[in-house]
Amino acid sequence: MGLFLSKTCADLLLHPVFSPKRFPFVSLQLENSVSRTGRHSQRYDSKGYRQVVGCIPYRYRETSCQSSSIENLEVLVVSSQKGQGMMFPKGGWETDETVEDAAMRETHEEAGVVGKVENCLGNWQYKSKRQSIMHEVYMFSLLVNKQLDRWPEKNLRERRWMTVAEAREVCQHGWMKEALDVLVGQQLQPQRKEETEEKSRA
Repeated sequence: MGLFLSKTCADLLLHPVFSPKRFPFVSLQLENSVSRTGRHSQRYDSKGYRQVVGCIPYRYRETSCQSSSIENLEVLVVSSQKGQGMMFPKGGWETDETVEDAAMRETHEEAGVVGKVENCLGNWQYKSKRQSIMHEVYMFSLLVNKQLDRWPEKNLRERRWMTVAEAREVCQHGWMKEALDVLVGQQLQPQRKEETEEKSRA
């Protein structure tokens, strides 16, 4: 399959489509939209790699102590259209949208959630099993603030909230597991900072 991390997030943010002024979120009216079809507006890079964007939607379980510890972190996975394994929502990045807009759109179409597109998790390359085409995928974290009852691919996919350990077990792509590890690392940073500050005050 030849999976590998090809660029750092810092490199990606230098590209004009990654406008810093647009981060950390994008707001779109998506609830009444339908899934885009066809590839007439699909982006390809100079090597002919199809450009793909995806998200890891996440939330923290509500607890009596209102803790945001990593043990309470949940991520949303969806089934493939053919029902062969679970994955994070992703899809083609088209020429008439920014990368953030594409990430939000694909997450809405496949998983039926909306929220705040936050951090770049990384950039990977992989080869399609069905079409033998190389893809370059950009993954982001998305903090979910609304879960919809109706969405474009509701009848095509199953969605399921899981713990990090459960999601790592069921995800069929190695690069998605790597993206999940990056998300967990980013979520742990504020907790580690807080623990360090508490120790320094003790």
